[in-house]
Amino acid sequence: MTPSKLTRTFYHLFKDWGWQDSLAVYGNLIINFTVLIIVVYVFNFILRTILRKFMVQLSKRTKTEFDDFLFKNKTIYHFSHLLTLFLVRWLTPLALIDFKHYSDDAKILIDVVTVIIVIMVIRSVILTFRDFLKTLNSFKDKPIDSYIQVFMIFTWFCGFLIIFSHITGKDIWTFLTALGALSAVILLIFKDTILGFVASIQVSVNDTVRIGDWITMEKYAADGDVIEINLASVKVRNFDNTITTIPTYYLISDSFKNWRGMSVSGGRRIKRSILIKSSSIHFLSEAEVDQLKEIHLIKDYLTTRQTEINNYNTENQIEKSTLLNGRNQTNFGVFRKYVDTYLKQHSAINKEMMTMIRQLEPTSQGIPLEIYAFSKDKVWQNYEYIIADIFDHVLAAVPYFNLEIFELPSGKNFQVSLKNEETSQTSDKDA
Repeated sequence: MTPSKLTRTFYHLFKDWGWQDSLAVYGNLIINFTVLIIVVYVFNFILRTILRKFMVQLSKRTKTEFDDFLFKNKTIYHFSHLLTLFLVRWLTPLALIDFKHYSDDAKILIDVVTVIIVIMVIRSVILTFRDFLKTLNSFKDKPIDSYIQVFMIFTWFCGFLIIFSHITGKDIWTFLTALGALSAVILLIFKDTILGFVASIQVSVNDTVRIGDWITMEKYAADGDVIEINLASVKVRNFDNTITTIPTYYLISDSFKNWRGMSVSGGRRIKRSILIKSSSIHFLSEAEVDQLKEIHLIKDYLTTRQTEINNYNTENQIEKSTLLNGRNQTNFGVFRKYVDTYLKQHSAINKEMMTMIRQLEPTSQGIPLEIYAFSKDKVWQNYEYIIADIFDHVLAAVPYFNLEIFELPSGKNFQVSLKNEETSQTSDKDA
Protein backbone atom coordinates (compact mmCIF):
# COMPACT_ATOMS: atom_id res chain seq x y z
CA MET A 1 0.00 0.00 0.00
CA THR A 2 1.38 3.39 -1.01
CA PRO A 3 1.71 6.21 1.60
CA SER A 4 -0.98 8.26 -0.16
CA LYS A 5 -3.48 5.38 0.05
CA LEU A 6 -2.48 4.72 3.65
CA THR A 7 -3.30 8.29 4.67
CA ARG A 8 -6.82 7.89 3.19
CA THR A 9 -7.58 4.70 5.14
CA PHE A 10 -9.84 6.41 7.66
CA TYR A 11 -11.55 8.37 4.88
CA HIS A 12 -12.70 5.14 3.28
CA LEU A 13 -13.61 3.72 6.67
CA PHE A 14 -15.76 6.74 7.49
CA LYS A 15 -17.41 6.51 4.05
CA ASP A 16 -18.24 2.87 4.76
CA TRP A 17 -19.86 4.00 7.99
CA GLY A 18 -22.12 6.27 5.99
CA TRP A 19 -20.47 9.61 6.75
CA GLN A 20 -20.87 12.46 4.32
CA ASP A 21 -17.89 13.07 2.02
CA SER A 22 -16.95 16.45 3.55
CA LEU A 23 -17.25 15.07 7.07
CA ALA A 24 -15.18 12.01 6.18
CA VAL A 25 -12.47 14.25 4.69
CA TYR A 26 -12.19 16.39 7.83
CA GLY A 27 -12.33 13.34 10.09
CA ASN A 28 -9.51 11.78 8.09
CA LEU A 29 -7.52 15.05 8.34
CA ILE A 30 -7.88 15.16 12.14
CA ILE A 31 -6.72 11.57 12.51
CA ASN A 32 -3.86 12.09 10.07
CA PHE A 33 -2.58 15.06 12.07
CA THR A 34 -3.08 13.20 15.33
CA VAL A 35 -0.99 10.33 14.00
CA LEU A 36 1.52 12.84 12.60
CA ILE A 37 1.93 14.53 16.01
CA ILE A 38 2.36 11.17 17.76
CA VAL A 39 4.91 9.93 15.21
CA VAL A 40 6.85 13.20 15.32
CA TYR A 41 6.88 13.25 19.12
CA VAL A 42 8.05 9.62 19.38
CA PHE A 43 10.69 10.19 16.70
CA ASN A 44 11.94 13.34 18.44
CA PHE A 45 12.02 11.59 21.83
CA ILE A 46 13.97 8.60 20.48
CA LEU A 47 16.35 10.89 18.60
CA ARG A 48 17.02 13.06 21.68
CA THR A 49 17.60 9.96 23.81
CA ILE A 50 20.09 8.52 21.34
CA LEU A 51 21.95 11.82 20.94
CA ARG A 52 21.99 12.43 24.70
CA LYS A 53 23.49 8.99 25.37
CA PHE A 54 26.02 9.60 22.63
CA MET A 55 27.06 12.92 24.20
CA VAL A 56 27.30 11.34 27.65
CA GLN A 57 29.60 8.62 26.34
CA LEU A 58 31.63 11.19 24.42
CA SER A 59 32.00 13.37 27.53
CA LYS A 60 33.34 10.43 29.51
CA ARG A 61 35.96 9.65 26.88
CA THR A 62 37.21 13.20 26.32
CA LYS A 63 39.03 15.52 28.71
CA THR A 64 37.86 18.73 27.08
CA GLU A 65 34.84 20.60 28.45
CA PHE A 66 33.60 21.57 24.99
CA ASP A 67 31.13 18.67 24.76
CA ASP A 68 29.86 19.51 28.25
CA PHE A 69 29.07 23.03 27.09
CA LEU A 70 27.31 21.62 24.01
CA PHE A 71 25.01 19.74 26.35
CA LYS A 72 24.58 22.73 28.67
CA ASN A 73 23.56 25.06 25.83
CA LYS A 74 20.97 22.53 24.50
CA THR A 75 22.71 22.03 21.17
CA ILE A 76 21.51 18.42 21.05
CA TYR A 77 17.98 19.54 21.91
CA HIS A 78 17.81 22.03 19.03
CA PHE A 79 19.59 19.68 16.60
CA SER A 80 17.05 16.93 17.30
CA HIS A 81 14.26 19.43 16.53
CA LEU A 82 15.97 20.28 13.25
CA LEU A 83 16.16 16.62 12.18
CA THR A 84 12.53 16.14 13.26
CA LEU A 85 11.46 18.99 10.98
CA PHE A 86 12.74 17.05 7.95
CA LEU A 87 10.35 14.24 8.91
CA VAL A 88 7.52 16.77 9.37
CA ARG A 89 8.27 18.26 5.94
CA TRP A 90 7.96 14.80 4.36
CA LEU A 91 4.82 13.70 6.25
CA THR A 92 2.80 16.95 6.13
CA PRO A 93 1.85 16.68 2.40
CA LEU A 94 0.69 13.12 3.07
CA ALA A 95 -1.46 14.29 5.99
CA LEU A 96 -2.95 16.98 3.71
CA ILE A 97 -3.71 14.51 0.93
CA ASP A 98 -7.25 15.87 0.63
CA PHE A 99 -6.20 19.52 1.06
CA LYS A 100 -3.38 19.84 -1.45
CA HIS A 101 -4.09 23.57 -1.88
CA TYR A 102 -2.79 24.03 1.69
CA SER A 103 0.39 22.05 1.12
CA ASP A 104 2.33 25.06 -0.19
CA ASP A 105 1.31 27.17 2.81
CA ALA A 106 2.30 24.33 5.13
CA LYS A 107 5.70 24.07 3.44
CA ILE A 108 6.26 27.82 3.86
CA LEU A 109 5.40 27.56 7.55
CA ILE A 110 7.76 24.59 7.96
CA ASP A 111 10.52 26.49 6.13
CA VAL A 112 10.07 29.47 8.47
CA VAL A 113 10.25 27.22 11.53
CA THR A 114 13.29 25.46 10.01
CA VAL A 115 15.12 28.79 9.61
CA ILE A 116 14.38 29.68 13.24
CA ILE A 117 15.56 26.27 14.49
CA VAL A 118 18.75 26.54 12.39
CA ILE A 119 19.44 29.92 14.02
CA MET A 120 18.87 28.36 17.44
CA VAL A 121 21.35 25.58 16.59
CA ILE A 122 23.91 28.18 15.45
CA ARG A 123 23.29 30.21 18.60
CA SER A 124 23.79 27.21 20.88
CA VAL A 125 27.05 26.31 19.09
CA ILE A 126 28.29 29.92 19.34
CA LEU A 127 27.42 30.06 23.04
CA THR A 128 29.30 26.79 23.49
CA PHE A 129 32.39 28.34 21.90
CA ARG A 130 31.94 31.38 24.15
CA ASP A 131 31.77 29.30 27.33
CA PHE A 132 34.71 27.17 26.22
CA LEU A 133 36.90 30.18 25.36
CA LYS A 134 36.16 31.71 28.76
CA THR A 135 37.80 28.68 30.37
CA LEU A 136 41.07 29.52 28.60
CA ASN A 137 43.36 31.96 30.40
CA SER A 138 44.11 33.92 27.22
CA PHE A 139 40.39 34.67 26.64
CA LYS A 140 39.04 35.07 30.18
CA ASP A 141 39.37 38.85 30.20
CA LYS A 142 38.33 39.45 26.58
CA PRO A 143 34.89 40.93 25.61
CA ILE A 144 33.75 37.76 23.84
CA ASP A 145 30.08 38.56 24.50
CA SER A 146 30.30 41.65 22.27
CA TYR A 147 31.43 39.64 19.25
CA ILE A 148 28.86 36.93 19.96
CA GLN A 149 26.09 39.53 20.00
CA VAL A 150 27.27 41.09 16.74
CA PHE A 151 27.41 37.68 15.07
CA MET A 152 23.93 36.79 16.33
CA ILE A 153 22.52 40.10 15.12
CA PHE A 154 23.92 39.38 11.67
CA THR A 155 22.58 35.80 11.83
CA TRP A 156 19.06 36.91 12.81
CA PHE A 157 19.18 39.59 10.10
CA CYS A 158 19.99 36.95 7.45
CA GLY A 159 17.34 34.66 8.95
CA PHE A 160 14.63 37.31 8.69
CA LEU A 161 15.61 38.01 5.09
CA ILE A 162 15.21 34.32 4.26
CA ILE A 163 11.88 34.15 6.12
CA PHE A 164 10.47 37.17 4.30
CA SER A 165 11.73 35.73 1.05
CA HIS A 166 9.82 32.48 1.72
CA ILE A 167 6.65 34.26 2.83
CA THR A 168 6.50 36.76 -0.04
CA GLY A 169 8.06 34.54 -2.69
CA LYS A 170 10.45 37.31 -3.70
CA ASP A 171 14.18 37.13 -4.17
CA ILE A 172 16.44 38.11 -1.22
CA TRP A 173 18.21 40.72 -3.37
CA THR A 174 14.91 42.59 -3.64
CA PHE A 175 14.89 43.11 0.11
CA LEU A 176 18.56 44.06 0.14
CA THR A 177 17.90 46.71 -2.52
CA ALA A 178 15.05 48.12 -0.44
CA LEU A 179 17.22 48.10 2.65
CA GLY A 180 19.89 50.02 0.77
CA ALA A 181 17.36 52.79 0.17
CA LEU A 182 16.48 52.76 3.87
CA SER A 183 20.10 52.64 5.06
CA ALA A 184 19.85 56.03 6.79
CA VAL A 185 16.84 54.86 8.79
CA ILE A 186 18.59 51.57 9.64
CA LEU A 187 21.70 53.41 10.83
CA LEU A 188 19.51 55.59 13.04
CA ILE A 189 17.71 52.57 14.51
CA PHE A 190 20.90 50.62 15.17
CA LYS A 191 23.00 53.63 16.18
CA ASP A 192 23.60 52.41 19.74
CA THR A 193 24.40 48.90 18.51
CA ILE A 194 26.93 50.21 15.99
CA LEU A 195 28.53 52.53 18.56
CA GLY A 196 28.68 49.69 21.07
CA PHE A 197 30.28 47.37 18.52
CA VAL A 198 32.91 49.94 17.55
CA ALA A 199 33.56 50.71 21.23
CA SER A 200 33.95 47.04 22.16
CA ILE A 201 36.49 46.58 19.34
CA GLN A 202 38.46 49.64 20.47
CA VAL A 203 38.33 48.49 24.09
CA SER A 204 39.65 45.08 23.06
CA VAL A 205 42.31 46.29 20.61
CA ASN A 206 43.59 49.05 22.90
CA ASP A 207 43.31 46.77 25.95
CA THR A 208 41.50 49.56 27.81
CA VAL A 209 39.35 47.34 30.02
CA ARG A 210 39.35 43.64 30.73
CA ILE A 211 36.90 41.46 32.62
CA GLY A 212 38.10 41.40 36.21
CA ASP A 213 39.61 44.90 36.14
CA TRP A 214 38.86 47.26 39.00
CA ILE A 215 37.60 50.52 37.50
CA THR A 216 36.29 53.75 38.97
CA MET A 217 33.90 55.96 37.02
CA GLU A 218 32.53 58.64 39.31
CA LYS A 219 30.06 59.95 36.72
CA TYR A 220 28.10 56.67 36.93
CA ALA A 221 28.93 55.89 40.59
CA ALA A 222 30.88 52.84 39.47
CA ASP A 223 33.67 51.60 41.73
CA GLY A 224 34.33 47.88 41.52
CA ASP A 225 35.23 44.93 39.30
CA VAL A 226 34.15 44.52 35.67
CA ILE A 227 32.12 41.31 35.43
CA GLU A 228 30.80 41.55 31.88
CA ILE A 229 31.54 43.44 28.66
CA ASN A 230 28.92 43.08 25.95
CA LEU A 231 27.76 44.99 22.91
CA ALA A 232 25.55 47.47 24.72
CA SER A 233 26.96 47.80 28.21
CA VAL A 234 29.67 47.06 30.73
CA LYS A 235 28.58 45.63 34.07
CA VAL A 236 30.54 46.61 37.17
CA ARG A 237 30.04 44.89 40.52
CA ASN A 238 30.66 47.63 43.07
CA PHE A 239 32.25 46.87 46.43
CA ASP A 240 28.85 47.16 48.12
CA ASN A 241 27.68 44.33 45.79
CA THR A 242 25.46 46.62 43.72
CA ILE A 243 25.68 46.40 39.93
CA THR A 244 26.35 49.48 37.80
CA THR A 245 25.70 49.28 34.07
CA ILE A 246 27.71 51.63 31.85
CA PRO A 247 27.14 51.99 28.08
CA THR A 248 30.15 50.48 26.32
CA TYR A 249 30.59 53.56 24.14
CA TYR A 250 31.23 55.74 27.19
CA LEU A 251 34.39 53.78 27.97
CA ILE A 252 36.04 55.50 25.00
CA SER A 253 34.23 58.85 25.15
CA ASP A 254 34.42 59.53 28.93
CA SER A 255 37.29 59.32 31.38
CA PHE A 256 37.57 56.61 34.02
CA LYS A 257 40.24 55.12 36.27
CA ASN A 258 41.50 51.58 35.71
CA TRP A 259 43.39 50.12 38.68
CA ARG A 260 44.94 47.28 36.66
CA GLY A 261 48.31 49.07 36.56
CA MET A 262 48.40 48.98 40.33
CA SER A 263 47.35 45.33 40.42
CA VAL A 264 50.14 44.17 38.10
CA SER A 265 52.79 46.43 39.64
CA GLY A 266 55.04 45.63 42.57
CA GLY A 267 53.01 47.54 45.14
CA ARG A 268 50.04 49.72 45.99
CA ARG A 269 50.68 53.36 46.73
CA ILE A 270 50.37 54.84 50.20
CA LYS A 271 49.96 58.61 50.04
CA ARG A 272 48.71 60.14 53.26
CA SER A 273 49.80 62.96 55.52
CA ILE A 274 49.54 64.10 59.15
CA LEU A 275 49.31 67.74 60.27
CA ILE A 276 51.94 69.00 62.72
CA LYS A 277 51.27 72.18 64.70
CA SER A 278 53.81 74.74 63.56
CA SER A 279 54.11 76.18 67.09
CA SER A 280 55.53 72.85 68.32
CA ILE A 281 58.50 72.95 65.93
CA HIS A 282 61.75 74.17 67.49
CA PHE A 283 65.54 73.82 67.48
CA LEU A 284 67.00 70.99 69.54
CA SER A 285 69.36 71.65 72.41
CA GLU A 286 72.28 69.36 73.22
CA ALA A 287 70.26 67.85 76.08
CA GLU A 288 67.30 67.12 73.79
CA VAL A 289 69.58 65.53 71.21
CA ASP A 290 71.09 63.28 73.86
CA GLN A 291 67.62 62.32 75.00
CA LEU A 292 66.53 61.44 71.45
CA LYS A 293 69.59 59.22 71.03
CA GLU A 294 67.76 56.73 73.21
CA ILE A 295 65.55 56.01 70.18
CA HIS A 296 67.28 53.07 68.50
CA LEU A 297 66.33 53.81 64.87
CA ILE A 298 67.96 57.25 64.81
CA LYS A 299 70.74 56.87 67.35
CA ASP A 300 73.52 56.50 64.76
CA TYR A 301 72.05 59.25 62.61
CA LEU A 302 71.89 61.72 65.51
CA THR A 303 75.44 60.93 66.60
CA THR A 304 76.89 61.44 63.13
CA ARG A 305 74.74 64.45 62.33
CA GLN A 306 75.39 66.22 65.63
CA THR A 307 79.15 65.68 65.27
CA GLU A 308 79.06 67.30 61.82
CA ILE A 309 77.06 70.25 63.14
CA ASN A 310 79.35 70.76 66.15
CA ASN A 311 82.46 70.64 63.96
CA TYR A 312 80.95 73.19 61.59
CA ASN A 313 79.97 75.56 64.39
CA THR A 314 83.42 75.21 66.03
CA GLU A 315 85.32 75.78 62.80
CA ASN A 316 83.27 78.88 62.05
CA GLN A 317 83.42 80.12 65.65
CA ILE A 318 79.65 80.31 65.93
CA GLU A 319 78.31 81.84 69.15
CA LYS A 320 75.92 79.16 70.48
CA SER A 321 74.49 81.02 73.44
CA THR A 322 71.48 81.40 71.16
CA LEU A 323 70.27 78.25 69.37
CA LEU A 324 69.34 80.26 66.29
CA ASN A 325 72.99 80.87 65.48
CA GLY A 326 74.87 78.47 63.24
CA ARG A 327 73.64 75.06 62.24
CA ASN A 328 71.10 73.19 64.35
CA GLN A 329 68.77 70.26 64.22
CA THR A 330 65.02 70.63 64.64
CA ASN A 331 62.64 68.21 66.26
CA PHE A 332 60.59 68.16 63.07
CA GLY A 333 63.60 67.28 60.91
CA VAL A 334 64.67 64.49 63.28
CA PHE A 335 61.10 63.17 63.36
CA ARG A 336 61.03 63.20 59.55
CA LYS A 337 64.25 61.15 59.51
CA TYR A 338 62.79 58.75 62.07
CA VAL A 339 59.67 58.12 59.96
CA ASP A 340 61.83 57.62 56.86
CA THR A 341 64.02 55.06 58.66
CA TYR A 342 60.97 53.35 60.14
CA LEU A 343 59.39 52.91 56.69
CA LYS A 344 62.57 51.61 55.08
CA GLN A 345 62.82 48.83 57.64
CA HIS A 346 59.08 48.04 57.62
CA SER A 347 58.47 44.52 56.27
CA ALA A 348 55.27 45.48 54.42
CA ILE A 349 56.87 48.25 52.34
CA ASN A 350 58.29 47.49 48.89
CA LYS A 351 61.89 48.72 49.10
CA GLU A 352 62.35 48.57 45.30
CA MET A 353 59.75 51.28 44.76
CA MET A 354 59.86 54.90 45.84
CA THR A 355 59.74 55.65 49.55
CA MET A 356 59.66 59.30 50.49
CA ILE A 357 58.75 61.45 53.50
CA ARG A 358 58.10 65.01 52.41
CA GLN A 359 56.99 68.24 53.99
CA LEU A 360 54.18 69.92 52.08
CA GLU A 361 53.25 73.58 51.89
CA PRO A 362 52.10 74.99 55.25
CA THR A 363 48.35 75.33 55.73
CA SER A 364 46.10 77.05 58.23
CA GLN A 365 45.80 73.70 60.04
CA GLY A 366 49.55 73.12 60.36
CA ILE A 367 52.48 71.62 58.44
CA PRO A 368 51.55 68.49 56.45
CA LEU A 369 54.07 65.65 56.67
CA GLU A 370 53.27 63.22 53.86
CA ILE A 371 54.23 59.57 53.68
CA TYR A 372 54.69 58.40 50.09
CA ALA A 373 55.47 54.68 49.74
CA PHE A 374 54.21 51.41 48.25
CA SER A 375 52.93 48.40 50.14
CA LYS A 376 53.87 44.93 48.94
CA ASP A 377 50.40 43.57 49.56
CA LYS A 378 47.81 44.99 47.12
CA VAL A 379 44.72 43.27 48.56
CA TRP A 380 42.42 46.04 49.77
CA GLN A 381 41.80 44.65 53.25
CA ASN A 382 45.50 43.97 53.89
CA TYR A 383 46.48 47.31 52.35
CA GLU A 384 44.24 49.22 54.74
CA TYR A 385 45.65 47.24 57.67
CA ILE A 386 49.20 48.15 56.65
CA ILE A 387 48.32 51.86 56.42
CA ALA A 388 46.63 51.77 59.82
CA ASP A 389 49.61 49.98 61.35
CA ILE A 390 52.07 52.55 59.99
CA PHE A 391 50.06 55.59 61.03
CA ASP A 392 49.25 54.16 64.44
CA HIS A 393 52.97 54.01 65.08
CA VAL A 394 53.73 57.42 63.56
CA LEU A 395 50.98 59.19 65.50
CA ALA A 396 52.07 57.54 68.73
CA ALA A 397 55.69 58.56 68.06
CA VAL A 398 54.92 62.29 67.60
CA PRO A 399 54.98 63.25 71.34
CA TYR A 400 58.45 61.70 71.78
CA PHE A 401 59.81 64.52 69.59
CA ASN A 402 57.94 67.24 71.49
CA LEU A 403 55.68 67.76 68.48
CA GLU A 404 51.90 68.12 68.44
CA ILE A 405 49.26 66.90 66.00
CA PHE A 406 46.82 69.57 64.84
CA GLU A 407 43.23 68.93 65.93
CA LEU A 408 40.16 71.10 65.71
CA PRO A 409 38.91 71.88 69.23
CA SER A 410 36.41 69.32 70.48
CA GLY A 411 33.56 70.11 72.88
CA LYS A 412 35.58 68.78 75.80
CA ASN A 413 38.62 70.85 74.90
CA PHE A 414 36.44 73.92 74.46
CA GLN A 415 34.94 73.48 77.94
CA VAL A 416 38.39 73.07 79.49
CA SER A 417 39.52 76.20 77.68
CA LEU A 418 36.55 78.17 79.05
CA LYS A 419 37.20 76.86 82.57
CA ASN A 420 40.84 77.89 82.37
CA GLU A 421 39.81 81.31 81.09
CA GLU A 422 37.34 81.75 83.98
CA THR A 423 40.00 80.67 86.48
CA SER A 424 42.42 83.17 84.98
CA GLN A 425 39.86 85.99 85.22
CA THR A 426 39.10 85.10 88.88
CA SER A 427 42.80 85.18 89.68
CA ASP A 428 43.13 88.60 88.06
CA LYS A 429 40.22 89.94 90.20
CA ASP A 430 41.74 88.50 93.38
CA ALA A 431 45.03 90.09 92.53
